[in-house]
Amino acid sequence: MSIKVANAPVNFGIYRADDAPIGPATMLGALAGAGYDGIDSGPIGYLGTGEELRERLERAGMGLAGGWVDLRYEDAGAFSAGLPGLEAALAVFADAAPADGRFAPRPTLACPDHPPRVARDGAPGLPAAGWAGFAARVQEAADRCRDRGLEPVFHHHLGTLVETAEEVERLLELTDVSLCLDTGHLWLAGGDPVAALRDWGGRIRQVHLKDADRAARDRARAAGGDLAAVVAGGGFPALGAGEVDLAGVLAGLDGYEGWLVVEQDVPGSGQDIRRILDDQRANRDWLRAHGL
Repeated sequence: MSIKVANAPVNFGIYRADDAPIGPATMLGALAGAGYDGIDSGPIGYLGTGEELRERLERAGMGLAGGWVDLRYEDAGAFSAGLPGLEAALAVFADAAPADGRFAPRPTLACPDHPPRVARDGAPGLPAAGWAGFAARVQEAADRCRDRGLEPVFHHHLGTLVETAEEVERLLELTDVSLCLDTGHLWLAGGDPVAALRDWGGRIRQVHLKDADRAARDRARAAGGDLAAVVAGGGFPALGAGEVDLAGVLAGLDGYEGWLVVEQDVPGSGQDIRRILDDQRANRDWLRAHGL
């Protein structure tokens, strides 16, 4: 395996560049000290852009693993309106890309929340007639990434139009986009991350390593809560504290090259930064104990 381990601003509840509970230099320094090799961008601008971003990463000895860009692939007009945001993100990623393409930033393509899906198990997703247009727009976004020399990955996600294993497989059939396997989101959507590595391994170009707790998901759903309620209710515990067969996931990564991004989503307010840092150190220690 040729793997580097990254962390992510989402672990600190950073969902907006202008409302972060911890500054980027402090966060990067703490994570570098814990042994992480890189960081996901979080919201574009939080880590800076251009020379500021490059210098900040260099001072911390960190690489940029990629970053999230969501687009409304189900709606042609909304998709077109979102393309300038994609292009802006790609410019940031391309400017921070290293010579070794295995560890270039991965534009992480995804669709925004579809609240009924997380509030009710089995809620309908994309109608059959909508898949052709949806997939064509995902392909267009992927092609735009490749035009900038970056390999995109599509992120399936609880509470969106691509959350189940069947929906992931449909997208893989209709496009040539690579996949970001998120172990926690797939587990909470009823999937098996170990089986996913076996079945989709040739398309997986990034891994978001999360543990997850279906009981927390079920409690949030029973109370009528959304994805934020799942997160607030402990849906994504520290590595080894949930239900995902993470040891099996690591065993299934034989031959994988690229970033392994540790994620443990927390709410966007009321964060306990000291506890978060303790968790991220413990997550890195857990990976070391398991050979990474």
